[in-house]
Parts: sequence; C-alpha cells; structure tokens
Amino acid sequence: MREKSVIMESIYTGLFGGVIFGLLNSFTYALKFNEVSHASFIFRSFFEGNWTSTWWIELISAIILGVLAILPAVIYYALLRRFRGISPGLLYGILLWGVIFWLANGLFDYVPTIENLTKETIATTLCQFALYGVFVGYTISYNQHGERVARKV
Repeated sequence: MREKSVIMESIYTGLFGGVIFGLLNSFTYALKFNEVSHASFIFRSFFEGNWTSTWWIELISAIILGVLAILPAVIYYALLRRFRGISPGLLYGILLWGVIFWLANGLFDYVPTIENLTKETIATTLCQFALYGVFVGYTISYNQHGERVARKV
C-alpha cells in the first residue's frame, strides 16, 4: 500500500520540481544569465512571433515543463530510488542536461547547439539541471527510506 504512495509522491516531486525549476530558469533568462529558457524548447522552436517572448508563454511553458518533468522523476524512482545522498541526484541532473542539450538538441530549432552556447548559459543551465536532479533524487530517496523505516516500526 505504501509503495503506491511513494510513486505518487515521486510524480508530485517531478511536477513541482519541474515548475519550480522552470520558473527559476525563466528568472535567470529574464536576467540574461542564459540565452535559452524552457519556452525556447517548448514554444519558440516550433512557433514564430513576438507572442512567444511574453511572460505568459514563460508561465505556460513552466507548467508544461512540470508535466514533462514527471517522466524523469518516475525514471529516477524506477532506477535509482534506493541510492541515498546528494550524489546520485546530482549526477542524474547532469545526465539530464546532457540528454537535453547534447542528444536532443537537433529537435529544437531555436536552441543553439552546445558548441554555440555561451559559457554563462552552459554554467547556468547545468547548475539548474543539477539542482533539479538533487531535488528529485533526494526527495525520492528520502521517501523511499522513510517507507522502509515505517515498515520496521
């Protein structure tokens, strides 16, 4: 019974983590710390027009990102939930960054290739993905460990 609760908590973790770190990304994009935001992936690569640069598109894409971020959280739950500490989540976030910016980059026309990204964009987005990974990883492993402790009591 508790196993279902842990996976639901993982889904919520992915959703809220995606929205929170999506909004953080919008904030750093607005401050010009990076040259791409999640709206660059979700809207600007597929649609043209000034409307794709508005604040409400950033908000809508943050919500969409939250829904999309459920998948990495469930994958983490399935594969890495038993690992404890910050390191697995940190490495997972860096791996996600590599998948998005290196492997899947050809799918997004508006996003420059990794060779054409500025150092600031690479550093900012890499740190954001690493923080998302730590958030998801630590939350899921904490919930998993809490389940084992609850079973023993």
